[in-house]
Amino acid sequence: MMKNAIVLCSGGLDSVVTAHYIKKGLKYERLKILFFNYGQRALKQERNSSKRCAKNIGAEFIELDLSELGKISHSLINKKGKIRKLSNKDLKNTSKENEKFYVPCRNLIFLSYAFSLAESLYIDNKERYDLFVGFKCEGKESYPDTTKEFVESMNKISKVSTKGFKIYAPFIEKDKEEIIALGTKLGINFKETLSCYSPIGNKHCGFCLACVLRKAGFYWANIKDNTDYNE
Repeated sequence: MMKNAIVLCSGGLDSVVTAHYIKKGLKYERLKILFFNYGQRALKQERNSSKRCAKNIGAEFIELDLSELGKISHSLINKKGKIRKLSNKDLKNTSKENEKFYVPCRNLIFLSYAFSLAESLYIDNKERYDLFVGFKCEGKESYPDTTKEFVESMNKISKVSTKGFKIYAPFIEKDKEEIIALGTKLGINFKETLSCYSPIGNKHCGFCLACVLRKAGFYWANIKDNTDYNE
């Protein structure tokens, strides 16, 4: 049987590597890249990165409009506000900074829509799709909807609310540097990925939490970082 996958992809490094891994490593033949507009600052740049990912692996690009989520969110991902300039030394404890960018129940909402899409596709043509997310190991400071427990709970919900579609998080126990190393082996051009919370044009800002974590990942992977940073 042909293996089909729906990949939740923000255009960021982790989700793009996940998509390439599913296509090239796990040999899924038909892929759909699922992208969400939830009123994020980096909407345009994230969309472009996700579309490039879909094109590079021969996947269909699907965008869903969840802009209402951005209106009720207090996260700096959605709202205007000064973003603190961070450095490597700030990575020793990122809990307070993490809180500023938390979008409540974001992944719970995203995966509910992904289940709905999978169910609709099954009703239309009786084809089953596996769901994939690019969650990675976040340690003690992980968001509640990026953990192994969360994925397991969502799969339990799927058993009683859908045809039993399953969510997979292949990198849930991997660190950023391991994902970067795998992406390098898969031939990914990381310049085409977008991690920044508040990009300046087509460049990463270079100092937000996501950018500093990205820089650290390349450093510890001992792989050259060709990302365009504004500073």
